[in-house]
Amino acid sequence: MIYDFHTHTYLSDGVLSPIELIRRAHVQDYKVIAVTDHVGLEDQERVIKILLGECRRATEAWGIVALAGVEITHVPKSLISEAAQRAKDLGAQIVLVHGETIVEPVEPGSNLAALGSPHVDILAHPGLITEDEASLAAESGIFLEITSRRGHSLTNGHVARLGLSRGAKLILDSDAHHPEDLLTKELVQKVARGAGLSEEETTALLESNPPGVLRRSGLNA
Repeated sequence: MIYDFHTHTYLSDGVLSPIELIRRAHVQDYKVIAVTDHVGLEDQERVIKILLGECRRATEAWGIVALAGVEITHVPKSLISEAAQRAKDLGAQIVLVHGETIVEPVEPGSNLAALGSPHVDILAHPGLITEDEASLAAESGIFLEITSRRGHSLTNGHVARLGLSRGAKLILDSDAHHPEDLLTKELVQKVARGAGLSEEETTALLESNPPGVLRRSGLNA
């Protein structure tokens, strides 16, 4: 079964409605999908309200665990923790922060701001993460993302090597914007191998760590 904690719909820059995205994931043997549209601060209430309703209905109808979340994206680093807390207060079940990917102009210091917030669950595509940031991820219990997303995935090997060396936990997500971006059993194995992970590390990435994300978010594993 597949876990994916990072996807987008037409509520931000994806192409599918939330319910269609979840349906397509269900057909592809997903066990858990988090719908995590891009937000700042002022648009959170609208997005989270819609996602909570659609995810609840999908879970009831099809049995897939569909979670309403957000990705705090290009928010000034000084406001990242406030934005993450606001999202959780509004009911977001998973909170990601858009990390310092090398293919977008993310404000330097965003990784550290995210890793210093108790309201963040996953640091998405953190790019050229530093040793201090990897250590802080391990200390805070925030998961570092290995991604199948084109461009963002260029630093997967660096994130995996540095994260594991400092005891941080990794999670693999699609960052899907289109239906063809959704994960498959074959793809997750290839992404893990491409990141340089051993068989044991791949098992942790795909099977052992995802329930930890759920527990961190106060959900049943």
